Amino acid sequence: MIGVIADDVTGATDVAAAFRRAGLRCGVYFGTPQASDVEPGLDVMVIALKSRTISAPDAVAQSLGAAQTLQAIGARQLYFKYCSTFDSTADGNIGPVLDALVDLVGTDAVVTTPATPEHARTTFNGYLFVNRELLSESSMRHHPLTPMRDSSLTRLMDAQSGGGSLVIGHDVVGRGAEAIRSRVDVARHGARYLFPDAATEDALLSIAEAVLDEPLVAGAAGLAGAIGRAHGSKGAAARAQVREGAPNGRAVVLAGSCSRRTLEQIDHMVRADRPAYRLDALESDDPECLAHSALDWYDALPAGAAPLIYSSLPPAELREVQEAIGVERSAQILEAAVAHIARGLRERGVTRFVAAGGETSGSLVAALGIRGGVVGFEAARGVPWIHTDRNLDVLLKSGNFGEPDLLLSASDGGS
Repeated sequence: MIGVIADDVTGATDVAAAFRRAGLRCGVYFGTPQASDVEPGLDVMVIALKSRTISAPDAVAQSLGAAQTLQAIGARQLYFKYCSTFDSTADGNIGPVLDALVDLVGTDAVVTTPATPEHARTTFNGYLFVNRELLSESSMRHHPLTPMRDSSLTRLMDAQSGGGSLVIGHDVVGRGAEAIRSRVDVARHGARYLFPDAATEDALLSIAEAVLDEPLVAGAAGLAGAIGRAHGSKGAAARAQVREGAPNGRAVVLAGSCSRRTLEQIDHMVRADRPAYRLDALESDDPECLAHSALDWYDALPAGAAPLIYSSLPPAELREVQEAIGVERSAQILEAAVAHIARGLRERGVTRFVAAGGETSGSLVAALGIRGGVVGFEAARGVPWIHTDRNLDVLLKSGNFGEPDLLLSASDGGS
């Protein structure tokens, strides 16, 4: 079994979808479960944490707890899943978590890459590109919590970890898995983190074939999916565990991501005349007050409406809010309001939740007490429905994922 530790909720569903697409039987758990709660017979078990932007010591403690649980139930390889845009701060949390996991498994080198070519995340000479732009020149430089202003993966990792890092160039990767393994063996005693270049799916597959026997690997969903493909198809087992097709039921969209793509998806819903309500932290700094107003608005909607409740803002408006009440405080207010709203909507009979953004998704999962679920139909690449243990269906979307009509189409239907 492969045991995955994901540093946020949408990242967990993304990586779970990648493994399932490769034909592996996959379960997702929100927070570290008891061993007795884990479904038997899984090829992959994903533990979703909310550790990307918390303090480094807390992220390390949570990740080690998840890793030890995965080891206890038989995981022979650990995979630390981070975002394909390497979201982190100067202090972590990718480096500190990986340092701790390296010590736990007793390895001396970790192959890692954020490359996910299908989503236009590629690496070359150790630099990360997003939609053919350097990471530092992409919209990620404006991220409200983890602004990425350097594109060098080795510099980013060395600034937050205790081990040196180096690049395995595209010339080595292009020669295949054996050449990559040889380069890793040579580098083991001089560097801890090895970043192989990957601009294509073929390159990722070669990297995956090179690391199948490594006790610890790290990266985005791209490398995870390639590892799944390298293990060979078990498609019948994967198909047996899921319901194909999108679920029905009363739906609501909750959006908190300020990514360019989520803003496009919100605009698409608004232009389609879906009811939409904006949460404004400047209107009130009391999350319960914001939530009560949103729920009163929801109660006045016609039966069968599948509305949007959002706090997402374009960069200029977001800066105004953050300058007025602070980055952390504004995030805390809105996440707490989303939690209150989610509980209120569930009491009103909503069974289908679409969440846009990692923080929003984490608040939703925690508020509704969702412990885990089965990975189902993908509404978009890397965005699967999760059929949960609470008789709820949730779609947890990373901010940058999905076509412009995703929020609209995912909330269609139902009653």
